Amino acid sequence: MTRTITRRIAPLLAALLLVACSSVPELKAPALDMPSSFKESSEPLQAADGTRWKVAQPAEGQARGEWWLAFNDANLTALIKEATDANASLAVAAARVKQARALAGLSAADRSPQVGAGMGAQRSRNSGVSRGLADDAAVAPGNVYQARLTASYELDLFGRMAANVSASRADAEASEATYKSVLLALQADVAQTYFKLRETDAELATLARTVDLRTQSVKVNQSRYDNGDIGEFDLARSRTELSTVKAEAIGLQRQRVQYEHALAVLLGKPAAMFSADVNPLVESALLPAIPAGLPSKLLERRPDITAAQRAMIAANARIGVAKTAMYPSLSLTGGLGTESGSGGNLFNWSARSWVLGALLSMPIIDGGRNKANIARSEAVLEESVATYRQNVLVAFAEVEDNLAGLRILAGQTEQIDAAVVSARRSADLAQKLYQAGRSSYLDLLDAQRNLAAVERNAVQLRGDRAVTTVALIRSLGGGWQ
Repeated sequence: MTRTITRRIAPLLAALLLVACSSVPELKAPALDMPSSFKESSEPLQAADGTRWKVAQPAEGQARGEWWLAFNDANLTALIKEATDANASLAVAAARVKQARALAGLSAADRSPQVGAGMGAQRSRNSGVSRGLADDAAVAPGNVYQARLTASYELDLFGRMAANVSASRADAEASEATYKSVLLALQADVAQTYFKLRETDAELATLARTVDLRTQSVKVNQSRYDNGDIGEFDLARSRTELSTVKAEAIGLQRQRVQYEHALAVLLGKPAAMFSADVNPLVESALLPAIPAGLPSKLLERRPDITAAQRAMIAANARIGVAKTAMYPSLSLTGGLGTESGSGGNLFNWSARSWVLGALLSMPIIDGGRNKANIARSEAVLEESVATYRQNVLVAFAEVEDNLAGLRILAGQTEQIDAAVVSARRSADLAQKLYQAGRSSYLDLLDAQRNLAAVERNAVQLRGDRAVTTVALIRSLGGGWQ
């Protein structure tokens, strides 16, 4: 009889195990239209081994390096270190990494036997009826002392716990990648805000020179007016220009204060407790040339893409968890201890007690709950795949944007540098002609206005190039070797 039952059950168990082995579906890489090179990159298209293409491999563990050192700016290095140590958003991301790691530890703990111990005492009085006596029978209260070791273990017959551990570990890895993404964003924000602040300082320095020039013009025109060489119109016009430039400089101070406050927040400081020294972004500031590399490397370097990839892995594993809920589960339990009516006899061999048990359970009617949970898990995977694809497309677009931005800004800078030289020569000639009485004050004013506008444009382009360089580093996933 037993052999017959075994022969009948064995094929069923084998079939269930076969189904269980396929409960976690194979995760296929999403189909992506991957270019062999960046359109805006001027680098050679071949990789180091001579091929034009390289399959992307996870590189989240690779060191990205202190990329900001390429700017050779000690102040920037100090600010980034301070922000890394004190920024509140980064602290939030770090705490979430700890939470995810702890949850992964909880999932792993479910696969281990659970052992516990306990001791206790209880005093109770049962009714006479419960002992088969009359209702009013006198029953004396009694004491019970217990000491026990318990153990339980669930056999992972169909891989439910293994799939849950895989999902939790992928969640932890995604959380770690998100932390690195927040860290990279923080470092880039500090650098970009710092360069915008320095750009503003350079603009203020340009305006200060213009104010000095306008002040000198007012003095000269006042003297010439007093001598009767010019009319009041030229004097009034020079005073108007001076006040206008001063007002513009005051307005630019407001912008500088805002950048300073933004930098304070990134550093984790109250705005009132932080002040940035005046440090104009000078023409001699050299910007590093950033190698774009191959597009496939972008999938390895960007922490946000890594986080999206790990989210796919977690969602895929949870499909397996949902499927195994439809299969039987087998739990083993056991207990060993002593039980006595008196504390003195609690540890006597005659007071021993033990229990062993096994429970095999599976759902029969659940109203479609498990099927609905599987469908939900599959939909979560579809969402994570779409999110991954979108992150990759955005990453490619950001790199192309910044490569194009640097190329265009380089061309603009070349032209504006030539314009600055011409504008300075024009303003110098206009000043000499005006002083010699061979041109009007309006001609001088136009030349000076043009020079001031061109110089400010050159300063702004200088700042834009620094900010865009940082943006390219960020879009590439950080530093390089």
